Amino acid sequence: MTRKLFGTDGVRGTANIEPMTAETALKLGMAAGRYFTRGDHRHVVVIGKDTRLSGYMLEPALTAGFISVGMDVVLLGPLPTPAVAMLTRSLRADLGVMISASHNPFEDNGIKLFGPDGFKLSDEAESEIEATILSGVGDLLVPSPNLGKARRLDDAVGRYIEYTKSTFPRGLRLDGLKVVVDCANGAAYKTAPAVLYELGAEVVPLAVTPDGTNINKNCGSQHTEAMRQQVVTHGAHLGIALDGDADRLALCDELGNPIDGDQIMALIGCGLHRSGQLRGGAVVSTVMSNLGLERFLEGQGIAMRRANVGDRYVLEVMRREGINFGGEQSGHMILADHSTTGDGLVAALQVLAELVTAGKPASQVLHLFDPLPQILKNIRVPTEIAGKILELKAVREVIAKSEAELNGAGRLLIRKSGTEPLIRVMAEGESNIQINAIADDIIAVIARQAGV
Repeated sequence: MTRKLFGTDGVRGTANIEPMTAETALKLGMAAGRYFTRGDHRHVVVIGKDTRLSGYMLEPALTAGFISVGMDVVLLGPLPTPAVAMLTRSLRADLGVMISASHNPFEDNGIKLFGPDGFKLSDEAESEIEATILSGVGDLLVPSPNLGKARRLDDAVGRYIEYTKSTFPRGLRLDGLKVVVDCANGAAYKTAPAVLYELGAEVVPLAVTPDGTNINKNCGSQHTEAMRQQVVTHGAHLGIALDGDADRLALCDELGNPIDGDQIMALIGCGLHRSGQLRGGAVVSTVMSNLGLERFLEGQGIAMRRANVGDRYVLEVMRREGINFGGEQSGHMILADHSTTGDGLVAALQVLAELVTAGKPASQVLHLFDPLPQILKNIRVPTEIAGKILELKAVREVIAKSEAELNGAGRLLIRKSGTEPLIRVMAEGESNIQINAIADDIIAVIARQAGV
């Protein structure tokens, strides 16, 4: 069925406009609470958030919804998404909730749900919760004596810091390394600098003063200019930039050169393979990853599996095929031996461990292959036609023409964004001129068909 609330990563939208209103959050809490009320034990949900102003509206609305259906609520405060997943399991909760719109600007917000195993919910579970909301939640209310309670977990930050440090290889330290870490004025503004400092690094923190409206604003994994500049200015060995909920990262080397997720996957995947820790003989990536990565991994005796875009789909392939590492070009990295979802800081620690072990500068360690030219262009279209425009005859024809032009020497991927009314056009091939022309042609046809 077509879903109205849930997208590829939970529910997301502009704060105080449907579906990101207090009313819908209340109903979501009620429906999700009832879905996970099974058995006669006292049911518990943990709720974390990033630093957006609208979190102050959504957190109490969700809390009221859960309490109204008999669930106890544990409030974590601002914490990374992977911390919520970890604490859901650690506290033996029935459900975990993260209030965040990830890398989006502060005006947006979102709600992500985790099951008791710490994994994001399946499409089927989300669809069932959505159906409950749309059919009405009035009959879900419990009698007054059965209402839930709420409490705050005061040591949530400390628990996550210790957990994250435990993922760093035993016996290694970061002594002598200077690291710039950009926390995007987001959920990791306390945890990331603390972890790096306690492991021995000299830390240059950026974007660690959230005010509710500056999350991801000219900072973080989507805006790495300041991070790269500070790496050069301070003579740092590595730059780390997290997004608003710290489940993805971007890096730069000591020269300020950006490092994308494909190079990170190559480094971590090869490191796991060398140490005999890569299960399944493969790395899971998405349809967006560069052909250069696939060819490089094959040369190292490592297969590459491709999933749909979205870390939840990467994880589905990992779990199905028994693979313990996967990620996205955008910076989501899932190390299944440590976490049930993407964790930007845990992934950064694996990169730092490789730097320490190699004893070489990041510019050498983090450039393992030459990517093929790849271009990604977006076009915003009216929301009501975003899901239909790729089926139009003129759009199908220009796509077929472009694929014929590439003639097997490249790739073309055109898809609707799962979180915004955008059509994303990715072209990859041997020639920058050719792929830019192809992407522009497709964008032009989509624009005409959409009337934009």
